[in-house]
Amino acid sequence: MASMSVPKRPQAGRKRQENRRDTPAAAGGPRAIGSVVSGLMARFGYDREQSASQMESAWNEVVPETLRSGSRAGLVRRGVLEVVVTHSALVHEMAFHKHDLVTRLQKLVPSEGITDIRCRVGTLS
Repeated sequence: MASMSVPKRPQAGRKRQENRRDTPAAAGGPRAIGSVVSGLMARFGYDREQSASQMESAWNEVVPETLRSGSRAGLVRRGVLEVVVTHSALVHEMAFHKHDLVTRLQKLVPSEGITDIRCRVGTLS
C-alpha cells in the first residue's frame, strides 16, 4: 500500500511572527507623524507644561480679583484641581466660590475634567 503524505499545516505562532516583521513600525519603517510628535511631547514633558500654562490662564480668568494675587492653580489629579493659597483665610474664602469656580473652569478647560477644587496653604512660586 502506498503511503499518502499529508501536507503540513503552517504553525500559528510562526505565521504571527512573520506578520509582525512585515509591519512598517516593527521593521523600522515609516510611522505616522502624529504618533511621533505625541511621543516626543510626552517624553520631554511639553504636554504637561502646555496644560499647566492653559490651566494658569483659565484660573486667572475665573478667580475673583480679590483672590487672584493670593492663589495659584496647580495640577489636576483625578478631576481635582489643587490650588495653592498664601494663607488659611483664603482657603475659607475659596470655599464660598468653589461651586462657581468649578462650573466656569469646566467650560473653559473641559479637557481637564475638573470636578472639584482642593486648596492648600503654601508659597506661590
